[in-house]
Amino acid sequence: MVKAITIPANLKTEYPFTPKSLTLKSGYKLSYLDEGSGPVVIMAHGNPTWSFYYRNVVKKLQSKFRVIVPDHIGCGLSDKPQDYDYTLKNHIDNLDELISSLNINDYNIIVHDWGGAIGMGLATRHPQNVQKAIILNTAAFTSKLIPKTINICKNPLFGEWLVRKFNAFAWPATFMATNIGLSKEAKEGYLLPYNNYENRIATARFVKDIPMTSTHPSWNTLKDIENKLETLECPKLILWGEKDFCFNMKFYNRWTQIFPNANRKVFKNAGHYILEDARDEVNEDILKFLSE
Repeated sequence: MVKAITIPANLKTEYPFTPKSLTLKSGYKLSYLDEGSGPVVIMAHGNPTWSFYYRNVVKKLQSKFRVIVPDHIGCGLSDKPQDYDYTLKNHIDNLDELISSLNINDYNIIVHDWGGAIGMGLATRHPQNVQKAIILNTAAFTSKLIPKTINICKNPLFGEWLVRKFNAFAWPATFMATNIGLSKEAKEGYLLPYNNYENRIATARFVKDIPMTSTHPSWNTLKDIENKLETLECPKLILWGEKDFCFNMKFYNRWTQIFPNANRKVFKNAGHYILEDARDEVNEDILKFLSE
């Protein structure tokens, strides 16, 4: 049964925010953070995280910036419909609708994991509105690379059943996506929204929506984003965890080919959850880049 998720008292220090919500044109509720004031920074998370992933970046920036961090439909505190079309295009549409509803024009953007495709999907629709872009262990282009552990979860016969029945995506991520490990509270925070079969629908459908061939329904959407990345003329910063089992250094090298003039830094001891493994240094780099 789908039940609303609330933040327990023991996580209030980790996640001390009061989320807002927008009822989308689809009728579903999109939860999002809207903290601080000043230049706007939009953060797009991936799978299987939610706005919790950016919690420490929000704390770092909110005194100088207005920070907008949505939970994609099916994720975090947003609605988790069981009959929704969880496609890349719909996630981009939802983010676009949120930004339009808030009357935001110019903004900075930070992307991670599948949030790279979603965030860059928004950015390439409105390249003139993007002031700066920060790229964290992600992709927004087609690729044939996929770890075996994730490819298993794409299996059409049993992949979704594994993910939804045994939490075989969000739970392994709590130790596979980090090189130094997570605190008890951080683990609880990441897993909080994905606590039963129904609430894990998006973690399964996100994996299913990874386009590996040109016949996949989301291939053309992603290819269009890839083709338009060069329209982003804003300053860019690439911060990368070298020990990422999924978005490895081949993805980093691809980004440096697409954006050869981007500022960049590799963190040798950080994994996929770079904001956990190199939190303080990455947050400082983000603040400095956005403040320049």
